[in-house]
Amino acid sequence: MPLHALELVPDEAGLEAVRHDWHRLRDAGLPSQLDHPGATNAPHLTVVSAPDLPDAAIDVAAARLGSLLPFRARSAGLLLLGGERLTVARAVDIDDDVVRRVLAVRVQVPDRAHLGWLPHVTLARRLDRADAQRAVDVLGHEDVVLTFTRLRRWDPDAGRVTTVAGW
Repeated sequence: MPLHALELVPDEAGLEAVRHDWHRLRDAGLPSQLDHPGATNAPHLTVVSAPDLPDAAIDVAAARLGSLLPFRARSAGLLLLGGERLTVARAVDIDDDVVRRVLAVRVQVPDRAHLGWLPHVTLARRLDRADAQRAVDVLGHEDVVLTFTRLRRWDPDAGRVTTVAGW
């Protein structure tokens, strides 16, 4: 079942920085989110995903996170998540106030996909474990500052993205 999501989206410079990583992976012959065929595919930081998003969660997100936009965060370090096939992501260091506000949104969604919150921006999915070191080498270790300017909602049932807050 496709999951609904609330996502924070960076400004144009942040989108380009993440897409640069996507291009580097693809150019190296590795999986990349650039290959994701969806028209709504864009670099983002997932706040919460679930089979359904209660109106209360959207209202809390608009109030608590919308009032912070824009905010800056540092993307530092790489994460390798998964088992036989890996997801490659950039870890994102988030200010404690933002984390508190995200958690206030997440508790409004009782059937959320994941317990806890690991802020990250996905770069690739389904990477063979044997290619993990090559992906790390391709991506390097430079930090990137991302400015998050928009909170969006992904509704897979309707097949659309709507802006909840920001620009």
